[in-house]
Amino acid sequence: MSQAITISAQDILQQVKLSCQIPSIVEQIVTRKVVKDAAAEAGIKVEDEELQQAADQIRLISKLKTADETWEWLNKNCLSLDDFEEMVYTNVMSGKLAQHLFGDKIEPWFVEHQLDYAGAVIYEVVLDDEDLAMELFYALQEGEMNFFEIAQQYIEDTELRRCGGYRGVVGRTEMKPEISAAVFAAKAPQILKPIVGAKGVHLIWVEEVIKPQLDEKLRYQILSDLFKLWVKQQVEEVEVLVYKDR
Repeated sequence: MSQAITISAQDILQQVKLSCQIPSIVEQIVTRKVVKDAAAEAGIKVEDEELQQAADQIRLISKLKTADETWEWLNKNCLSLDDFEEMVYTNVMSGKLAQHLFGDKIEPWFVEHQLDYAGAVIYEVVLDDEDLAMELFYALQEGEMNFFEIAQQYIEDTELRRCGGYRGVVGRTEMKPEISAAVFAAKAPQILKPIVGAKGVHLIWVEEVIKPQLDEKLRYQILSDLFKLWVKQQVEEVEVLVYKDR
Protein backbone atom coordinates (compact mmCIF):
# COMPACT_ATOMS: atom_id res chain seq x y z
CA MET A 1 0.00 0.00 0.00
CA SER A 2 1.36 3.41 -0.96
CA GLN A 3 1.89 5.92 1.84
CA ALA A 4 0.16 9.31 1.76
CA ILE A 5 2.50 12.24 2.39
CA THR A 6 1.23 15.66 3.39
CA ILE A 7 3.33 18.61 2.20
CA SER A 8 2.85 21.97 3.85
CA ALA A 9 3.81 25.46 2.72
CA GLN A 10 6.55 25.34 5.38
CA ASP A 11 7.90 22.13 3.81
CA ILE A 12 8.07 23.83 0.42
CA LEU A 13 9.85 26.86 1.87
CA GLN A 14 12.32 24.62 3.64
CA GLN A 15 13.07 22.76 0.40
CA VAL A 16 13.63 26.08 -1.37
CA LYS A 17 16.15 26.95 1.34
CA LEU A 18 17.90 23.58 1.16
CA SER A 19 18.09 23.88 -2.64
CA CYS A 20 19.84 27.25 -2.23
CA GLN A 21 17.15 28.95 -4.30
CA ILE A 22 16.37 31.77 -1.84
CA PRO A 23 18.60 34.37 -3.60
CA SER A 24 16.93 33.66 -6.94
CA ILE A 25 13.43 33.80 -5.43
CA VAL A 26 14.23 37.02 -3.58
CA GLU A 27 15.48 38.62 -6.81
CA GLN A 28 12.24 37.64 -8.56
CA ILE A 29 10.16 39.12 -5.73
CA VAL A 30 12.15 42.36 -5.76
CA THR A 31 11.82 42.53 -9.55
CA ARG A 32 8.05 42.16 -9.35
CA LYS A 33 7.79 44.88 -6.71
CA VAL A 34 10.10 47.24 -8.62
CA VAL A 35 8.06 46.81 -11.82
CA LYS A 36 4.76 47.22 -9.98
CA ASP A 37 5.91 50.45 -8.29
CA ALA A 38 7.33 51.88 -11.52
CA ALA A 39 4.12 51.07 -13.41
CA ALA A 40 2.03 52.77 -10.72
CA GLU A 41 4.27 55.84 -10.79
CA ALA A 42 3.93 55.99 -14.58
CA GLY A 43 0.14 55.73 -14.33
CA ILE A 44 0.00 52.57 -16.42
CA LYS A 45 -3.43 50.93 -16.61
CA VAL A 46 -4.27 47.43 -17.79
CA GLU A 47 -7.57 46.90 -19.59
CA ASP A 48 -9.75 43.80 -19.26
CA GLU A 49 -9.37 43.04 -22.97
CA GLU A 50 -5.57 43.06 -22.62
CA LEU A 51 -5.78 40.66 -19.67
CA GLN A 52 -8.03 38.30 -21.62
CA GLN A 53 -5.69 38.27 -24.61
CA ALA A 54 -2.69 37.59 -22.37
CA ALA A 55 -4.52 34.81 -20.52
CA ASP A 56 -5.48 33.20 -23.82
CA GLN A 57 -1.85 33.40 -24.93
CA ILE A 58 -0.63 31.66 -21.77
CA ARG A 59 -3.18 28.89 -22.26
CA LEU A 60 -2.12 28.53 -25.87
CA ILE A 61 1.58 28.30 -24.98
CA SER A 62 0.81 25.82 -22.19
CA LYS A 63 -1.44 23.78 -24.55
CA LEU A 64 -4.48 24.18 -22.31
CA LYS A 65 -7.35 23.63 -24.73
CA THR A 66 -10.20 23.07 -22.28
CA ALA A 67 -11.36 24.45 -18.95
CA ASP A 68 -10.61 21.10 -17.29
CA GLU A 69 -7.03 21.18 -18.59
CA THR A 70 -6.65 24.73 -17.29
CA TRP A 71 -7.89 23.79 -13.81
CA GLU A 72 -5.60 20.76 -13.77
CA TRP A 73 -2.63 22.96 -14.71
CA LEU A 74 -3.52 25.47 -11.99
CA ASN A 75 -3.76 22.73 -9.37
CA LYS A 76 -0.50 21.18 -10.49
CA ASN A 77 1.24 24.54 -10.02
CA CYS A 78 -0.59 25.30 -6.74
CA LEU A 79 -2.20 28.36 -8.30
CA SER A 80 -5.61 29.76 -7.48
CA LEU A 81 -7.62 31.65 -10.07
CA ASP A 82 -6.61 34.87 -8.32
CA ASP A 83 -2.94 33.83 -8.56
CA PHE A 84 -3.33 33.19 -12.27
CA GLU A 85 -4.98 36.58 -12.78
CA GLU A 86 -2.15 38.25 -10.86
CA MET A 87 0.43 36.46 -13.03
CA VAL A 88 -1.33 37.59 -16.21
CA TYR A 89 -1.69 41.14 -14.87
CA THR A 90 2.03 41.30 -14.00
CA ASN A 91 3.02 40.10 -17.48
CA VAL A 92 0.82 42.67 -19.22
CA MET A 93 1.89 45.46 -16.88
CA SER A 94 5.58 44.63 -17.44
CA GLY A 95 5.11 44.73 -21.20
CA LYS A 96 3.34 48.08 -21.07
CA LEU A 97 5.99 49.51 -18.75
CA ALA A 98 8.74 48.38 -21.10
CA GLN A 99 6.94 50.07 -24.00
CA HIS A 100 6.42 53.22 -21.92
CA LEU A 101 10.09 53.43 -20.93
CA PHE A 102 11.81 52.32 -24.13
CA GLY A 103 9.33 52.27 -27.00
CA ASP A 104 10.84 55.41 -28.50
CA LYS A 105 14.42 54.28 -27.88
CA ILE A 106 14.41 51.14 -30.03
CA GLU A 107 15.45 52.77 -33.31
CA PRO A 108 18.25 54.92 -31.83
CA TRP A 109 19.57 51.86 -29.97
CA PHE A 110 19.49 49.81 -33.16
CA VAL A 111 21.40 52.47 -35.10
CA GLU A 112 24.07 52.65 -32.41
CA HIS A 113 24.35 48.89 -31.75
CA GLN A 114 23.24 47.27 -35.01
CA LEU A 115 26.52 45.37 -35.38
CA ASP A 116 25.64 43.50 -32.19
CA TYR A 117 22.55 42.11 -33.93
CA ALA A 118 24.35 40.92 -37.06
CA GLY A 119 24.51 37.19 -37.72
CA ALA A 120 26.47 34.79 -39.85
CA VAL A 121 25.74 31.37 -41.30
CA ILE A 122 28.78 29.29 -40.42
CA TYR A 123 30.15 25.75 -40.53
CA GLU A 124 32.77 24.89 -37.94
CA VAL A 125 35.23 22.17 -37.02
CA VAL A 126 37.21 22.50 -33.79
CA LEU A 127 40.58 20.73 -33.77
CA ASP A 128 43.25 20.12 -31.13
CA ASP A 129 46.23 20.52 -33.46
CA GLU A 130 47.05 23.89 -35.03
CA ASP A 131 49.38 22.32 -37.62
CA LEU A 132 46.60 19.95 -38.69
CA ALA A 133 44.16 22.85 -38.89
CA MET A 134 46.55 24.76 -41.17
CA GLU A 135 47.05 21.67 -43.34
CA LEU A 136 43.28 21.27 -43.74
CA PHE A 137 42.88 25.01 -44.40
CA TYR A 138 45.33 24.83 -47.32
CA ALA A 139 43.67 21.64 -48.59
CA LEU A 140 40.35 23.51 -48.69
CA GLN A 141 41.90 26.45 -50.51
CA GLU A 142 43.44 24.14 -53.11
CA GLY A 143 40.18 22.25 -53.57
CA GLU A 144 41.73 18.98 -52.43
CA MET A 145 38.97 18.53 -49.83
CA ASN A 146 35.62 20.11 -49.07
CA PHE A 147 34.36 21.21 -45.68
CA PHE A 148 31.83 18.39 -45.43
CA GLU A 149 34.58 15.80 -45.80
CA ILE A 150 36.61 17.43 -43.03
CA ALA A 151 33.55 17.55 -40.77
CA GLN A 152 32.86 13.88 -41.39
CA GLN A 153 36.40 12.97 -40.42
CA TYR A 154 37.12 15.25 -37.47
CA ILE A 155 33.82 16.02 -35.67
CA GLU A 156 33.01 13.61 -32.85
CA ASP A 157 29.46 14.82 -32.10
CA THR A 158 27.14 12.64 -34.20
CA GLU A 159 24.47 15.22 -35.04
CA LEU A 160 26.98 17.97 -35.79
CA ARG A 161 28.98 15.59 -37.96
CA ARG A 162 25.88 14.57 -39.92
CA CYS A 163 25.16 18.19 -40.82
CA GLY A 164 28.74 18.87 -41.84
CA GLY A 165 29.55 21.15 -38.91
CA TYR A 166 26.61 23.45 -39.66
CA ARG A 167 26.12 25.86 -36.74
CA GLY A 168 23.23 27.78 -38.26
CA VAL A 169 22.84 31.53 -37.96
CA VAL A 170 25.11 32.62 -35.10
CA GLY A 171 24.87 36.13 -33.67
CA ARG A 172 27.92 38.32 -33.17
CA THR A 173 27.38 38.41 -29.40
CA GLU A 174 27.28 34.60 -29.28
CA MET A 175 30.86 34.35 -30.54
CA LYS A 176 34.15 34.94 -28.79
CA PRO A 177 35.63 38.34 -29.79
CA GLU A 178 38.54 36.83 -31.73
CA ILE A 179 36.14 34.65 -33.72
CA SER A 180 33.47 37.29 -34.37
CA ALA A 181 36.11 39.75 -35.59
CA ALA A 182 37.26 37.29 -38.25
CA VAL A 183 33.79 36.05 -39.18
CA PHE A 184 32.29 39.50 -39.74
CA ALA A 185 35.33 40.73 -41.64
CA ALA A 186 34.97 37.83 -44.09
CA LYS A 187 33.82 38.22 -47.67
CA ALA A 188 31.38 35.33 -47.68
CA PRO A 189 31.48 32.63 -48.78
CA GLN A 190 34.98 32.25 -47.35
CA ILE A 191 37.12 29.77 -45.44
CA LEU A 192 38.80 31.50 -42.51
CA LYS A 193 42.38 30.92 -41.54
CA PRO A 194 42.36 28.74 -38.39
CA ILE A 195 41.65 30.68 -35.19
CA VAL A 196 43.18 29.53 -31.91
CA GLY A 197 40.72 29.76 -29.05
CA ALA A 198 40.24 28.45 -25.53
CA LYS A 199 38.46 25.31 -26.74
CA GLY A 200 40.83 24.50 -29.58
CA VAL A 201 41.63 25.60 -33.11
CA HIS A 202 38.56 26.73 -35.05
CA LEU A 203 38.31 26.00 -38.75
CA ILE A 204 35.33 28.01 -40.00
CA TRP A 205 33.54 28.33 -43.30
CA VAL A 206 31.49 31.54 -43.45
CA GLU A 207 28.66 30.87 -45.87
CA GLU A 208 26.82 34.17 -45.43
CA VAL A 209 26.95 37.31 -43.32
CA ILE A 210 23.47 38.55 -42.47
CA LYS A 211 22.95 42.25 -41.90
CA PRO A 212 20.33 42.99 -39.22
CA GLN A 213 16.92 44.30 -40.23
CA LEU A 214 14.78 46.17 -37.73
CA ASP A 215 11.70 43.96 -38.10
CA GLU A 216 9.08 43.24 -35.43
CA LYS A 217 11.05 40.33 -34.00
CA LEU A 218 14.18 42.43 -33.54
CA ARG A 219 12.14 45.33 -32.17
CA TYR A 220 10.77 43.03 -29.48
CA GLN A 221 14.24 41.68 -28.72
CA ILE A 222 15.73 45.17 -28.32
CA LEU A 223 12.78 46.28 -26.17
CA SER A 224 13.24 43.19 -24.01
CA ASP A 225 17.01 43.73 -23.74
CA LEU A 226 16.61 47.37 -22.70
CA PHE A 227 13.92 46.54 -20.17
CA LYS A 228 15.93 43.69 -18.62
CA LEU A 229 18.95 45.97 -18.30
CA TRP A 230 16.81 48.64 -16.64
CA VAL A 231 15.24 46.13 -14.23
CA LYS A 232 18.67 44.76 -13.33
CA GLN A 233 19.93 48.26 -12.53
CA GLN A 234 16.85 49.03 -10.42
CA VAL A 235 17.11 45.78 -8.47
CA GLU A 236 20.79 46.36 -7.75
CA GLU A 237 19.95 49.72 -6.17
CA VAL A 238 17.33 48.26 -3.82
CA GLU A 239 18.23 47.43 -0.23
CA VAL A 240 16.64 44.05 0.44
CA LEU A 241 15.75 42.95 3.95
CA VAL A 242 14.81 39.28 4.16
CA TYR A 243 12.90 38.23 7.27
CA LYS A 244 14.29 34.96 8.60
CA ASP A 245 11.86 33.00 10.69
CA ARG A 246 13.65 30.57 12.98
